[in-house]
Amino acid sequence: MRILLTGAAGFVGRAVRAELLAAGHDVVALDALLPSAHGSAPDVPPEVADGLHVADLADTDAVTRLLTGVDAVCHQAAMVGLGTGFDDAVDYVTHNAVATTSLLTAMARTGVRCLVQASSMVVYGPGRHRCVTHGRVTPPPRTAEDIAAGRYEPLCPACAAPTSWERVDESAPTDPRNVYAATKLAQEHLAIAWAEQTRGVAASLRYHNIYGPHLPRDTPYAGVASIFRSALARGEAPRVLEDGGQMRDFVHVADVARANRAALEALGGSAQRSGHRCWNVASGEPHTVGELATTLSRAVGGPAPVVVGGGRAGDVRHVVADAGRITADLGVAPRIRFAEGMAGFATDPLR
Repeated sequence: MRILLTGAAGFVGRAVRAELLAAGHDVVALDALLPSAHGSAPDVPPEVADGLHVADLADTDAVTRLLTGVDAVCHQAAMVGLGTGFDDAVDYVTHNAVATTSLLTAMARTGVRCLVQASSMVVYGPGRHRCVTHGRVTPPPRTAEDIAAGRYEPLCPACAAPTSWERVDESAPTDPRNVYAATKLAQEHLAIAWAEQTRGVAASLRYHNIYGPHLPRDTPYAGVASIFRSALARGEAPRVLEDGGQMRDFVHVADVARANRAALEALGGSAQRSGHRCWNVASGEPHTVGELATTLSRAVGGPAPVVVGGGRAGDVRHVVADAGRITADLGVAPRIRFAEGMAGFATDPLR
């Protein structure tokens, strides 16, 4: 297939491009080189720089030209992370929701009818929780007062008892609780509308916490794996928020790339089908944030993590994936286990 790959110079896009090329696909690489993702002086990977088209997705004419002869689009371009507050809300909406709308408009005009796009676990909000008395419940957002007082665990909205987490599958209700999450869910809804109106086929891949080579260094938009690696590279102890008991699923970028290829190959050959699908992309192996910090520190012989309490606005306590659907539907399963992946990540180059 000939595939237009947006965000091709980014962390995930770089891995997806390599995976697609290795599988024999023709990749048209596009990236806006946003400063929030690439810095003010972008250092484009040399293997991507040759033939990279630099354009904003809002430039519908440019995107339309690049779609000529394309069979499918792999949409990785986005502004990611929780950000620094509501002040950057317009940027998130512009680079995620509006940019996706422009891309889908160009696809509708050119007759490209296959889309695989990056979504995120953040669309699930607090994830799934269970109360001993009231069964499955949706905890209310944690308040700043709760975090300051060290009350980290989500409580039952009916009786205020502590809840236990459950794995989140794709049937879980969406409940975005920050601007980034809202824009990722908007991308999914836009893909649903596009597929309905064009008889196209689309998939949204709900990534859980991705790590691996060339992860961006510490920024206000970085994930926790990058933040810990950056601290250790400076010889500093990783600072673990809350009590370190936050449960997450850490998935290697190589497994994310394989999931994208599998989705593109499955959907690209589905001329008789249309509609939208969503799949979790995760390892299926839950670990705490504290365990992540300890594992990385030990791997490099660095200082032990320091638990500092507090928390970031918009963070949720536990989100752990059920990764079974994508394996059942596409036959793709994660290959890189936590111990192996983190041993490599501890010394992987960062971007």
